Amino acid sequence: MKFYSLNNHNIQASFKEAVIAGIAPDKGLYFPESITPLPADFFENIEKLSNHEIAFKAIHQFVNEDIPDEALKDIIANTLDFDFPVVEIEENIATLELFHGPTMAFKDVGARFMANCLGYFSQGEKQDVTVLVATSGDTGGAVANGFLGVDGVKVVILYPSGKVSEIQEKQLTTLGQNIEAMEVKGVFDDCQRMVKTAFLDNEITDHKKLTSANSINVARWLPQLFYFLFAYKQAKSKGKEIVFSVPSGNFGNICAGMVAQKLGMPAKHFVASTNVNDVVPKFMANGVYEPMSSVATISNAMDVGDPSNFVRIRHLHQDDLKTLQQHLSSYSFTDNDTKKIMKEVYSQTGYMLDPHGAVGYLGVREYQKSHPNTYGIFLETAHPVKFLDVVEETLGLSPEIPSQIIKVMDKEKKSHKISSYEELKQYLITT
Repeated sequence: MKFYSLNNHNIQASFKEAVIAGIAPDKGLYFPESITPLPADFFENIEKLSNHEIAFKAIHQFVNEDIPDEALKDIIANTLDFDFPVVEIEENIATLELFHGPTMAFKDVGARFMANCLGYFSQGEKQDVTVLVATSGDTGGAVANGFLGVDGVKVVILYPSGKVSEIQEKQLTTLGQNIEAMEVKGVFDDCQRMVKTAFLDNEITDHKKLTSANSINVARWLPQLFYFLFAYKQAKSKGKEIVFSVPSGNFGNICAGMVAQKLGMPAKHFVASTNVNDVVPKFMANGVYEPMSSVATISNAMDVGDPSNFVRIRHLHQDDLKTLQQHLSSYSFTDNDTKKIMKEVYSQTGYMLDPHGAVGYLGVREYQKSHPNTYGIFLETAHPVKFLDVVEETLGLSPEIPSQIIKVMDKEKKSHKISSYEELKQYLITT
């Protein structure tokens, strides 16, 4: 299968080429040339399949020309070695817990899948690949953990100084080996802008092979469709139309869910739940896309003012607003809304939401006001402990610290502080 640039469909690449390049030479995101629905009996009998079998069948058409079946099975086994439970919170509302991986965030799936793909592709290569990635929170830790020690791959992570949680920062700045952290004076959008600029800078790319591990990269983005299928497998027996509410920042996660829908997953609708960075809710209401400077919130991983993957979502729906509105609703919520629902859900059910999952929960409730006979699944994208200060302040209690977190808390932070693109460029050229 070929992947084409969304800016120019004549620019095409294989899966391997798209993964290694990260972004097309014209700055466009790569998109698969076709999405062939899976056979009806796949969904009819999905309860009988293991998660590894589901993932293999779902991703096969996108990668099979570059990754042999046995190698793909190994990659999936190395990626999916933890659980993805659907936990019912109340009648007709459940959460898909995506925090049972090594860094306790949903991005473990995409980061590990991509790391394993790059590890496979780099076998026998003479030139190292440098993975350049911007993070607003959880991407950095997941990428650092997924790529740690991978032969032939170096990782440079840019993150906004003072705008990620202490635990998130520890997870991306303490590993060493082939992982370097760049602490940027600015916001996530500044980090993302630097990454995109570096990819198009010939003075860097003429002697260094760059790729991205943000969700702009097809190997980070596509495998996120796996856990929507795992959730459908668990919720199918409810016998109700399923709606997914996804806390959304860069919109790669919800876009992957929509690819699962294109594969035939019988999900009725998607809800993009955002914080006050509300570019997409406004677009869904008036059809005008106006990027904004990102605003800092307690759900910091969603503080994105120009979500990269929304162009993929529009393309999936022929860039037609009415078609998109049939499959997507989008609502924004304030920090006060988020804290209030965290308190309410904990007091009524004993379930502890993180500030991102809380926004997802709010999206389900909003959608169900007009669609009450649906089964809403919101994504709990990270463990509450990763946002310890917010949880402690809001709920007045401290969650138990899991072992995955304890092991990084006492490690020494190491980062390079930069405030301009030129500083990043000099680092990349000279190292």
